Amino acid sequence: MRNFFIRVIINAIGIAITAELLPGITVADNDIGTLLIIGLVFGIVNALVKPILMILTCPAVIITLGLFILVINGLMLLLTASLIPARLTVDGLGTAILGGIVMGIISIILEALLGVNDEDKKERDVVIIERR
Repeated sequence: MRNFFIRVIINAIGIAITAELLPGITVADNDIGTLLIIGLVFGIVNALVKPILMILTCPAVIITLGLFILVINGLMLLLTASLIPARLTVDGLGTAILGGIVMGIISIILEALLGVNDEDKKERDVVIIERR
């Protein structure tokens, strides 16, 4: 649960930086509350919709050697923008794909710095040890 909140904050930071870098992505108010709401919605969309979409588009991901995942990330950003249009607007699919790439890079860097994935690995190791 702790990692989910950290990921929401990482998503909020990612969307703030992405909105500054790309002119086609706009955040209505650049206050922390709006960014956290966008980060929360983006996290929920990624947790619920993205796995289903990954399974449905598995052949496309395999044929493109994983590059179709960039399109899926862009679609997740577009879906987030369509769920909260008063707070986030994305101009189109191309902008969304670029935004997904930028947010992905930012997420990788921040998760490595904060050790989010390390905590997940430790929790899995504890569960494996307890089962033995």
